[in-house]
Amino acid sequence: MKRFTIIGPVFLMLLSAIAVAAGFQLLLIPAKLLSSGMSGVAMIVGYVLGWNIGWLYFALNVPILLWGYRRLGKRFIFLSVVTVISTSIAMQVIPATMLTNDRLLASVFGGVLVGLGSTVSLRYGGSTGGFDIVASIISRSRDLPVGILTVLLNTVVVTALGLLNNDWNAALYSMLSIYLTGKIIDAVHTPHHKVTAFIVTNETQELASRLLKLPRGVTIVKTRGAFTSEERDMLMTVTTRYELAELRKLIREVDAKAFVNVVQTVDVIGEFRKR
Repeated sequence: MKRFTIIGPVFLMLLSAIAVAAGFQLLLIPAKLLSSGMSGVAMIVGYVLGWNIGWLYFALNVPILLWGYRRLGKRFIFLSVVTVISTSIAMQVIPATMLTNDRLLASVFGGVLVGLGSTVSLRYGGSTGGFDIVASIISRSRDLPVGILTVLLNTVVVTALGLLNNDWNAALYSMLSIYLTGKIIDAVHTPHHKVTAFIVTNETQELASRLLKLPRGVTIVKTRGAFTSEERDMLMTVTTRYELAELRKLIREVDAKAFVNVVQTVDVIGEFRKR
C-alpha cells in the first residue's frame, strides 16, 4: 500500500519540475533574468561562465540535500531529490527559447510559473531544493525570521547580477520575478512559517504519540459538540509549513474522519520544540 501512496506525490513532483523548468528555459533564462535561491546562483554562474545552468542547479543542490537528509524527514528529502533531479533533466529537454522580447512579461510570467511549480512541490510534501531546504532546517532549529533571511539571500544574489553584468534593469526585473514567485507560494500554500493545527479526533492516544515522534509538542483539550453534546478530544500542535504535508498524511492514516483546522501562527512565545 505504501508503494501506491508515494506514486501520487512523485507524479506531482514531476509536474512541479516541468513547470519550474519551463519557467526557467522559456522565460527567465532567455531574458537573462534570475529566479530565487540556488537556481538564481546557478543562473549567475551560467551567464558569466557559459556553463549549463540545469546541471549547475543540480550540483549546487547536492550538498544542501545531503545536509537536509541529516536534519529533515526522509520523505521530504526524497521528494525534494525527485524534484531537483527532474528539474535538471527537464531543463536539458526543454530548449531555451525566447517566448517574448519584453523583459517585464518574461519576469512576470516566469515568476508565476516557477511559483506555481514550487507550490505544488511544497503542498504535497517536497520542495525545489535550495533555500527551501535551508529555511526548513533553520525554522526547525532556531526561531529566526526565515522569510526575511530568504529575502536577504535573494537580494545578495540579484545584486551580484547587477554588479557582474552591469545590468541593473535585469536585476530589478529579477526582483520582480522573485517577489511574484513568493506571492504565489504564499497565496496557495501559507505565508507563515509556523502554523497551528487543531485536531478533533477519537484516536487521541495514537495520534498524540505519532505527533510526538515528529517530534512536535501536543496539548490535549477536552471539547463537547454544541449540537450532539458528544465529548471528544482536541489536539493542538504548532508545526512549520514545511511539515504540513507530513502532518496531513499522518492524520489521514490515523483518523480519516478527524476534523482539522489549520491556522496561521504569527509568533510563538515560550518553548517551541525543535528537531
